Amino acid sequence: MAQSGGGGGGMAAKRGKLSSSGAGAGAAGEDRLSALPDDVLVLILVRIGLTAEAARTSVLSRRWRHLWPLLPELRFDNTPDGHRIGEVLGAPDPPPPLRFIYVFTEDSSPDSLEAWLPVAARRLSGDLFYFNALPFKEKVEEEEEEEEEEEDQAGESDAGAVQLPCFENATGINISLALLGLTLPPAGTFARLVNLALYCVRLRGPCELSDVVSSQRCPSLQRLTAGNIRGVDRLTIHSETLLELDLYYLKGLLQLTVVAPKLKVLKLLGCFDMDKPVASISAPRLQVLKWRDSYDPSSVQLGDLGQLRRLKADCVLVYCEHGSVENRRVLNLWQQFRSILMLNIVLTYPPDIIGSLPYSIEDITVLPRTIFLTLEVKNEGHNFGPSSFHMLRLCTGIRRLSLVLNTSKGLESACQSGCTCDQPANWKTEELSLNRLTEVEGTDLRGAEHEVVFMERLFSWATMLKKMEITFDYSVTKSKARELLQTLASFSRPEALVEFYMYDDADKESTYMLTTEDKEL
Repeated sequence: MAQSGGGGGGMAAKRGKLSSSGAGAGAAGEDRLSALPDDVLVLILVRIGLTAEAARTSVLSRRWRHLWPLLPELRFDNTPDGHRIGEVLGAPDPPPPLRFIYVFTEDSSPDSLEAWLPVAARRLSGDLFYFNALPFKEKVEEEEEEEEEEEDQAGESDAGAVQLPCFENATGINISLALLGLTLPPAGTFARLVNLALYCVRLRGPCELSDVVSSQRCPSLQRLTAGNIRGVDRLTIHSETLLELDLYYLKGLLQLTVVAPKLKVLKLLGCFDMDKPVASISAPRLQVLKWRDSYDPSSVQLGDLGQLRRLKADCVLVYCEHGSVENRRVLNLWQQFRSILMLNIVLTYPPDIIGSLPYSIEDITVLPRTIFLTLEVKNEGHNFGPSSFHMLRLCTGIRRLSLVLNTSKGLESACQSGCTCDQPANWKTEELSLNRLTEVEGTDLRGAEHEVVFMERLFSWATMLKKMEITFDYSVTKSKARELLQTLASFSRPEALVEFYMYDDADKESTYMLTTEDKEL
């Protein structure tokens, strides 16, 4: 290869020489990158990602030293020193607003967080994502045991808790504290806050969560998520703007009151430890209700739900004592609705079916009338044909069915010889008319014999079927998928369109379609 000049001069010319100005355009030593305007260079630094990496560009020249503090987005990954984060946040003078702050730490202390949270509150005009991880599972168990003792103590001190400042201009706050204590700000307005998510937090007084999330202090709040929260025994939300509310595992919750005229989605999971929870919901525009929690119509008031379109109750135990508390609360919720557009049913099997444990699914004799049915089956390797057949007999007017199989890892072959899960066997021979069913989706099929038999029966019941989509579980090999494709396709009528899919990877975020013509799967 020809060289221009000697002593590496050609290479030096190609690299260019860093300078503090853009003068000398066209000269051999020109630093064209530094000649770009500041706002363009800041955009380049944003694409670098982590703030620490962007800060290293300050060694290039004097001009670059003041650029990285101007970043509109800051990312700190596993930064142990909160004081260093505070210094970075407070470096610019005057400090420009930030549209995004991401911080990941491991086993951080309240003092470390308070070194940067107040500065972040002053500068942030966008979203905050903070995740504090625990290094060992044993520590999680230890903290949960300590929590039992702390909750029994009256007047729990807020010493050692993180003091959350008021983020007046933030639009999103997403915080996970690994069960650190958190004290909410007693004053101030989160004027622009749209999304608030709190995870793994022990809330400590004197300010209550109810005081913060209602309209008076969060006038723009649209989405509220609270998960694995301790220290909330009564939660009252009065919000004129809230659209989505997701509450799960609020340990110790005794009473829930929601007054939200614009609320569209309400999700509740594992919050009440009692059989008769106290709750009052006023949400006339609610469209989606996922109540996977204790329910008793005498103590839970759901108000006017005339616009409700989708309902999901807690799991139905296929094998349990007749009249069990778990199944009774599901039935009580279903009985509040004569009809619902979309109904989600979750059938749950135990890993081992004990002979004396009754087959209790037949205690369910009526379901709300529905058009779109989602049947999620946590069968743990057992034959789900009998229970699914029974549920389909109770909703023969459905037009679309989504069958989702969910087996815990390692239990795919838990069903042993002689297991009674295939009883009663009438589902294999008894006729069922699903003459309005036109669309079926089957997700995470593994190709077990009972799955294939059930799909064959489903084809025979759905005489008006127009389309079926089947997605195989990621564990299914390509050769097995081709075998299943040919078997299942042989069950369909010529007028039905049957499509088969496989996942691109274990994340199950995308799929690709298979056809009967595929030769190399």
